[in-house]
Amino acid sequence: MSWTDERIDLLRRLWEKGLSASQIAEELGEGVTRNAVIGKAHRLGLKARPSPVKADAPKKAAAAVPKKPKVVTKPQRVTLLDLNDKICKWPHGHPGEEDFHFCGKSVQPGFPYCPEHCAVAYQAQLPRRDRRSPMPSMGPRR
Repeated sequence: MSWTDERIDLLRRLWEKGLSASQIAEELGEGVTRNAVIGKAHRLGLKARPSPVKADAPKKAAAAVPKKPKVVTKPQRVTLLDLNDKICKWPHGHPGEEDFHFCGKSVQPGFPYCPEHCAVAYQAQLPRRDRRSPMPSMGPRR
């Protein structure tokens, strides 16, 4: 497909009418794609149009005011439904057991756990030279 003067004029007229790039490609025919139309319009410097995907109207504010998350200051039995970003998510017990719950203390800022459980969950890694070998030494090979 080549862009002849006639095809370019047709592209300009259809673009000015407000047809979509897909519709223009269909009018031009002969294997012209939507992307070819967009590329040629851009190279010709035709006026850009707002995206049909983006909404021009401002979004309406939510009618209901969201409630503040519950901040737990003292330990208590917290269920999965009570969790939020301010509560320690350290599990106690097994999920299948009736008394399964989460820690519930206030979290260490930037972490999902309280300071006590952060100390357990995040431990500094030893430098490579100080780490133990995963395989015990079996002596020299023969």
